[in-house]
Amino acid sequence: MKVLVTGGAGYIGSTTAKALEDAGHTPVVLDSLLTGPLAFVRDRIFYEGDIGDRALLRRIVDEHPDLDATIHMAARIVVPESVEHPYEYYKDNVAKSLELFDELTALGKNRVLFSSSASLYATPDSGKSGSSPDSLAGFEVTEEDPLDPPSPYARTKRMMEQVLVDISAATDLRAIILRYFNPIGSDPDLQSGIYVKEPSHVLGQLVLAARGQKDSFTITGTDHPTPDGTGVRDYVHVWDLANAHVRAVERFDDVLAEAGARSVIMNVGRGAGVTVRQLVSAFESVFGSAVPVDEAPPRPGDAVGAFANVDLARRLLRWEAELSLEDAIASALAWADKRKDVLGYE
Repeated sequence: MKVLVTGGAGYIGSTTAKALEDAGHTPVVLDSLLTGPLAFVRDRIFYEGDIGDRALLRRIVDEHPDLDATIHMAARIVVPESVEHPYEYYKDNVAKSLELFDELTALGKNRVLFSSSASLYATPDSGKSGSSPDSLAGFEVTEEDPLDPPSPYARTKRMMEQVLVDISAATDLRAIILRYFNPIGSDPDLQSGIYVKEPSHVLGQLVLAARGQKDSFTITGTDHPTPDGTGVRDYVHVWDLANAHVRAVERFDDVLAEAGARSVIMNVGRGAGVTVRQLVSAFESVFGSAVPVDEAPPRPGDAVGAFANVDLARRLLRWEAELSLEDAIASALAWADKRKDVLGYE
């Protein structure tokens, strides 16, 4: 198969491109390089440009008429930045995606796999009725649970889910929407990973603190309605997430046929809840020593969190996560040692 990957120079996009290659497929990368590094493109077929550039999309399809599907990952993704600069998020994540979907439909490239986010779920009711206050079981969410996206970033993802459902109902476009939980780690060959110098996500901050590149790791939010007061996340190894995309494009038509729908939304995570304090403990165990920790209030747009019920992905994709939290932490640390060789900076 040949697959267009928008945002294919990014962290998840480049890892997914590698997973596609390992499975015998050919990724065609479209990326503006606004954030993703050119080094992650490697020797893949690459177009530098904007997802909203219809002329460029027509050229890509003209030069690759055998494209079987599009994996749309290109997006702005930093929650606090979306609070400070909502216009840029709505322009890039919503307006330009509309142009992309409409042009793909016009070109007859009707299979779209969309990267959505678990951040749009409403906070579970402190564990739903009947759950133990010392358990995370009540923070599990299914695709049918209530939504309440807390940030402009999350709202852009929800909007595009609705757009795809509506377009697929009215046109020949078909959509599989994957709600990502919290990808961490690197690809197995350490060819790509987190590339920003000071990542905003939890594991990246832990790595910096462990390596002495910042004074301490800060837990943002310690009064949440969880067993230890810190947020709940579902940390899924990025390689598992990448392989979920491979399975989705390979089974695209079968997934929709089995779902009996023109579009389908499904969670993609490890299916296990982990608090931030538990993550710190697991990190210290893999790293081999303690990490200095501070505490602070939640950041703007932060959510208490949840973890994935992955029954639907298991049934429709024939996929589930295979790698552990410790595997992901170990790969993140290995990437931190390697990334200067790839990117030229630590």
